[in-house]
Amino acid sequence: MATPTPTAYLSFSPLRHPLSSPRLLQLPRLPKLRPPTPGRLAFRTRAMGKDLLGDFGARDPFPAELESKFGDKVLGNVDTEHRILIPVASALSLAEQDCSPVSHVQQPMSLDDAQKLLKKVVGWRLLEEESGLKLQCLWKLRDFKCGVELINRIYNVVEPTAHFPSLYLEPPNQVRAELWTSSVGGLSMNDFIIAAKIDRIKTSDLAPKKRVWA
Repeated sequence: MATPTPTAYLSFSPLRHPLSSPRLLQLPRLPKLRPPTPGRLAFRTRAMGKDLLGDFGARDPFPAELESKFGDKVLGNVDTEHRILIPVASALSLAEQDCSPVSHVQQPMSLDDAQKLLKKVVGWRLLEEESGLKLQCLWKLRDFKCGVELINRIYNVVEPTAHFPSLYLEPPNQVRAELWTSSVGGLSMNDFIIAAKIDRIKTSDLAPKKRVWA
């Protein structure tokens, strides 16, 4: 009789996958979202437009903030009217203003007013003469030819204004300019406007060359 062959039995226990754990399958709790107020919802709809870019505006104030009337404690006003103001002549520099017609019945500028405006022009001084106040400016140039060039530049600047200074070319290399309004017997605003325009003329290339010592 044949001897039976021994048989071995192996037992397997099923492995539990880590994701099968009920604890790992639980999702985190999401915070409760506050429903948008009608005003915020309308604003977001306008902000999104066709491109759906999202909300560009600030949040709406909380009820507690409204009750505290925080808007009364900060600077600014939501009802502020914004305007684009065109600067008036008084806000512009003298060189940017235009000369206006002067009547012969107009009074000449007082000495106090002239001294205040004198601070807005460079290189000019007041002359008190029997005929009235005048503005005067002197330029020391490189030579006589440079003096002629400066007079031409001054003429080109003041010619459109029809208010001309008295120009003197004094040998060998000096130019003198005087401004006043003869119709009023003294100074007017036009004289300071012309002086400011002349101040803008380039003269550095006409000035005497500085000596350089070795």
